[in-house]
Formats: sequence, C-alpha cells, structure tokens
Amino acid sequence: MEANRFSEIQPVLDNFIRIALAEDVGEGDHSSLACIPEDARGFANLLIKDDGILAGIDVAEYVFHFIDPTMIFRPLKKDGEAVKKGQIAFTVEGRIQTILMLERLVLNITQRMSGIATRTHKMVELIKDLHTKLLDTRKTTPGMRFLEKMAVKIGGGYNHRAGLYDMIMLKDNHIDAAGGIKKAIEATHAYLKNKGLNLKIEIETRNPDEVKQVLETGGVDRIMLDNFEIPELKAALSLINGKYETEASGGITEENLRSYALTGVDYISSSVMTHSVKSLDLSLKLGVRHQASGVMKLTDP
Repeated sequence: MEANRFSEIQPVLDNFIRIALAEDVGEGDHSSLACIPEDARGFANLLIKDDGILAGIDVAEYVFHFIDPTMIFRPLKKDGEAVKKGQIAFTVEGRIQTILMLERLVLNITQRMSGIATRTHKMVELIKDLHTKLLDTRKTTPGMRFLEKMAVKIGGGYNHRAGLYDMIMLKDNHIDAAGGIKKAIEATHAYLKNKGLNLKIEIETRNPDEVKQVLETGGVDRIMLDNFEIPELKAALSLINGKYETEASGGITEENLRSYALTGVDYISSSVMTHSVKSLDLSLKLGVRHQASGVMKLTDP
C-alpha cells in the first residue's frame, strides 16, 4: 500500500480508529491479556466465506500499522477483486495480542465495505452499457460514511455529496420553508455570494409543474426528479432537454434500475447499496502452535 494512500482522509481515519478502539477495547482486551504471553507471535488469515467483491483490505492494513508499524501485512487479494468462498484475502503477522485486539474492528470494516462493494457492483453491472451513473446517498452508518462511500467507488459506483457542506441540495423541506422554488434558488445565490462560496446547486422536484418552475428560474446545476414514474421521468427529461444535469431518485431498486436508466437520465441515486446491505461473511483465523516451552511460535500460513 502506498504511504499516502489515505493522505486526504488520514485525520478522519485516524480518529475513527481511536473511537472504535475506545468503544471496543476500553482499558484493555482482558481476554487476550489473561491467557496469551505478551511476546507471543503468530499470524492470522482473513478467510472469505461468501462470494463477492472485496473491499477494505487497504484500510485493514492501515489499521494494523496504525497500532503497530512492525506488523507484517501480506495482501493476497485486492480491493475491488471478485473473490470466492474459501479464498484468503490477506495474512497478517505479529504479536498475537495485537491481532486479537484488532480482530473485530478489522472484520467490521472489511465485512461492511465488502458487502457494499458487492451490492454496488451487482447494480452497476445492470446498467454498465448505458449513459446513466449510479450514485450513493447520505443514508450511511454514522461515523463510517467515508468508508462506505469508498466501498461504493470500489464496487464501481459514484459518490454523491459527502455531506451537507460540499454541495447545495434544495429538497422539498427547504423549498417549502423558503416559500417556493424561485425564492429558494434566489436566496441560495445570495447566500453563496455573501459567503464567498462556490458550490454546485441541485434542486429537488416532485412533479412536472416544479420542473417548469426550475426551468423558468434557472441558476442550478442539476435537477433531481424525485419519485417520478418512468413515463413522467421521460416527459421531464424531454422538457429539460439537456439544459441541466438530471438525477432520478426515490423507489428505485435492482428490479427497476435498468428501466429508469434506459430513459437516459444522467444519474440515479439510491440508498440500496448502503442503507440495508448485507455484510460479506469474512473470518480472521489464527494460525499458531504451542512449543514445549509454552511460547506460541509462528508457523507457515
């Protein structure tokens, strides 16, 4: 793994690891401390127990080295690689106490990320020959969004906004509270000018009349067509006629994804990849043996 692989998110990743370990380890992993010699060394294999798309291997390596830079990490599979049940994703070698202390954190990360990458890949394959790109949403696990969005990209999808801070999205509640589409857009431009911000503006529409109001007002980068049935979506796209980027959202599943993409809409956003995804089944298994001295020694993986 390149040393700067996570340079852009390093502070967030480091803080995530600290919080996760504080939650899980607390004052110490007493189970391991109680029965395993401090200097005992061994290795562990990450065993794949489901077919799918692997994700989180680079993050796992980072986690082990964050706690102990002397750990020897050997990746046998790469992020984004299709894997089969029974294969081994990586081997890690070092102090057994450290391996066991990090076991659950590493598994939580890799299982969750691999599940998301697998689901995303499955959906992307359905529309890979079409113009439409598949976007994620903000329906993510608190504190893990940056990892889950990374997994979406590994699976072949695209990331929508990272949060409330990097893009303006005027949704139904914003529009209603502002007094309508025109007022919401005008107030947004005034705000951006006053703050000296340069952010893209997306606006949600709920029906053809709202699409017409946006077209009359202008001043946006993308129009979201929320909960439009396919005939309505086609009519709205014809009305927009390529003047703005378009995004379909709401009620789109694997079953109807391709039908929506066939309309020619630029983006489809879906929470399916992150909201209720099934984690890929993985297991971290030690490979050690006892010597007559009672000290655990490394054996070949």
